[in-house]
Amino acid sequence: MELPSYTAAQLALRNGQDKPQIWVAFEGKIYDVSSSRLWKNGKHYEHWAGQDLTAELKDAPHSRQVFEKFEVIGLLIKSQS
Repeated sequence: MELPSYTAAQLALRNGQDKPQIWVAFEGKIYDVSSSRLWKNGKHYEHWAGQDLTAELKDAPHSRQVFEKFEVIGLLIKSQS
């Protein structure tokens, strides 16, 4: 099954505030973190849902493996800037 693609603007709406879904992107994949109590209300420590967290992972106390427990629900479309 091919995953749907989403723009950064579409991802931004899945921030736990504007829509009930809580999504984050990492290395081009979009993960549904809605089930995580650590992402309640779309905030996880100083990180906000609805955005690409790839650059922010280096400051996190955990590794990329943290994403393995969440479902990949789409791909992030790279902006053409």
